Amino acid sequence: MGRGLTQTFGLAALGLAIAVVIYLVASPFTSATTSMRVTFAFDGAARGQYPDHSKFEPDDLRAPDVVADALKRRGLDTNEEFQSKIRAALSVEGIISPDAVRNRDRLRAIGQTPPPYVPDEYLVTLTLPRKFPLSGRQREQLLGDIANAFQAKFRRTYADVPLAFGNAFETLRNADYFQYEMVLNGEIQSITDYLNQQSEQAKNFRSPTTNLSFSDLLKQTDLFTHIQLNKTLGLILQNGLSRDRDAAMVQMNYYLRTLEDQEQKAVEDEKVVQDLLTKAQERSQNVVFGIKSQVAQQRPEAPVLDQGLVDSLLANDAYNFLVRRALDAGLKVKAIQAEKAQLLERRKNMEAFLQGSGRDQSAIIAQVQKALSELEASYNELISNIRKTHADFSKQQFADAIRVSMQPITSSKYRPLAVAGIIGACLGLALGMGLSLLGIYVGGAERREQSA
Repeated sequence: MGRGLTQTFGLAALGLAIAVVIYLVASPFTSATTSMRVTFAFDGAARGQYPDHSKFEPDDLRAPDVVADALKRRGLDTNEEFQSKIRAALSVEGIISPDAVRNRDRLRAIGQTPPPYVPDEYLVTLTLPRKFPLSGRQREQLLGDIANAFQAKFRRTYADVPLAFGNAFETLRNADYFQYEMVLNGEIQSITDYLNQQSEQAKNFRSPTTNLSFSDLLKQTDLFTHIQLNKTLGLILQNGLSRDRDAAMVQMNYYLRTLEDQEQKAVEDEKVVQDLLTKAQERSQNVVFGIKSQVAQQRPEAPVLDQGLVDSLLANDAYNFLVRRALDAGLKVKAIQAEKAQLLERRKNMEAFLQGSGRDQSAIIAQVQKALSELEASYNELISNIRKTHADFSKQQFADAIRVSMQPITSSKYRPLAVAGIIGACLGLALGMGLSLLGIYVGGAERREQSA
């Protein structure tokens, strides 16, 4: 009995030692997995869309620009070969909760088709060989930087104020006076469109920093336009101010020629769309709606559409598409014509001053420069209020848009070592017990010879 126990435990210890040695030899050639969980909670994520209704792909987490930004943040190598290895080692998998599975199974059980399911939480894993030149801590930090880089990209795209805002006077540093009207009016129109959009999206929002809502900012923009902008632009237009009127005329003539080319192309596009729309209207009069009778069907709950109904649906869809295209084409033509009319008026005004006496403009230029300085200060204040208000709105709207729900964790190398040791010990233990039951003892023959 004692010899059997000794043999069994000895073989178990031997199996443990062999398994540990094999694991230590092979471990540099195995892989280690670093995992984290990321939750997406922005508007449209449940429908697979970004806030601007573009298609959302979880695989965007491993986009080349995101990985490159993360490597740069960590101070690692950013060459294409290293980036490709990191991207190949990354995987993004959706996490489906048991409740979602039960709900979908319940819908199938009652004969309904479950709607497409888009997970809101994803498991991001980085699987690299253990001998790869990144420690476990560095791999965890890299995964965290990938999430941060994607968050920063998301904020730049959907949360930050458009970069074009606030740069009007920087654009006009070396411009002629007649160009102020075109640039500033375009800037005010962009700001007004943006604030109208934000007012509809956040009707009840008020910034804690500026104590302003987007509707308040819209009113400030209107006051800025009517009180200061119109006054300054009126002075420039009334006096035909220009640093070089001949050069201004050359610019106006060239720009007018460009608008005429654009108008001609837009008119041709509108004509093509109108012709197609007319043909679609003529054809729609002959379209017949129809559906097959369901009296003889065994499953009346599943109607079958006949070819006539399918054709009518396609015709209606094409007609609606052409109506939208015709509207867009017509609006584009009108916009170009309106801009052309404004430019013709400016050119006519400039020609009148060229034919005049050419009086000294120094006094009026000094007055306009003062007005422009006051205008720029008010413009910068308005832009500052817009940026601060939008920053507070972004914090509220997109604070939890992308959230790391489980911090990066690297699989421990000691757990596989323990598992290998347990397996080796169990195999040795089983071998020892089997030999003992068979009455076979290691070294038994030598012991008998020595005792004899």
